[in-house]
Amino acid sequence: MTARPTGRRGWFAEGMNTDNTSHPPHSAPRRRRRATVPLLLAAAGLAAAALAGCGTGDAGAAKSGAHTAAKGPQDTGKKVLWLGDSIAAAEAPPLAAALKAGGVRFQDASSDGGGTVVEGDRMAKKIAANTHKRLAEQIRDFHPDVIAYQITTYDWGSPRQQQAAYEKLARTARDAGADLVLVTAPPFTIDDFYRQHEDAIESAPRAAARAAAKGGDHVRLLDASALWGTDASAAKAQRSKDGIHSCQQGSAAFAQWFTKRLGSAYGFTPAPPEKWADGSWTGNERYAKLGCE
Repeated sequence: MTARPTGRRGWFAEGMNTDNTSHPPHSAPRRRRRATVPLLLAAAGLAAAALAGCGTGDAGAAKSGAHTAAKGPQDTGKKVLWLGDSIAAAEAPPLAAALKAGGVRFQDASSDGGGTVVEGDRMAKKIAANTHKRLAEQIRDFHPDVIAYQITTYDWGSPRQQQAAYEKLARTARDAGADLVLVTAPPFTIDDFYRQHEDAIESAPRAAARAAAKGGDHVRLLDASALWGTDASAAKAQRSKDGIHSCQQGSAAFAQWFTKRLGSAYGFTPAPPEKWADGSWTGNERYAKLGCE
């Protein structure tokens, strides 16, 4: 099966206030070596370097619901609900650890089976309906301050449908007393499964930017190309063997990048990677299934 990286461009304006169903893992679960502290801290260091180079124009926040991290020793009172597809699910373990270490409660509501909110074709409409149903339950039970939605590989639909979906999500967050943070997806390999939806994959970040611009102070857009770049085949993208998800190192880099922006937006100090980067999350079975070392 041939594959090629996306051609997404870094077009976001500086300072703009402005579910992916992943493919089944390519390899069966197997035992793996636990990632070492130096490797993970090095990955977090790469994220810090990227932060230094891109400023704080894109502030963000997130809330999600599935696995909840308990309050940290110095509770900030903040609650983040994390939404997205299986790419977001691979990023969730270190994100939970990093936020917990910083005194922020976290709930992972990402979905391996889709997670999209865009009501495009028949499949996307079905997934979106399920996402909104689950979201209502998560809001009721978790009461997030921030709902963070990472654009999924299933955000299929026209640019107008995409923008309408993100604006609907913004209204849902506002009605719940929460902010919405939209996060662009990392670059990922466009294989035969995704190729027919390539136009929608390309247009989704622009639609999210328009929705964020209309959302006022309650909606923010984070351009993750500052961390990942736009070429799925480049080392900076830190994709796993499948070209779509991230392993421990890439996920840890994302956790530091994201929590720093959340801290800037919501007034808390993120925990340094030494506090969380070599935690038990590194042994999550998800990474073994992705063939991570």
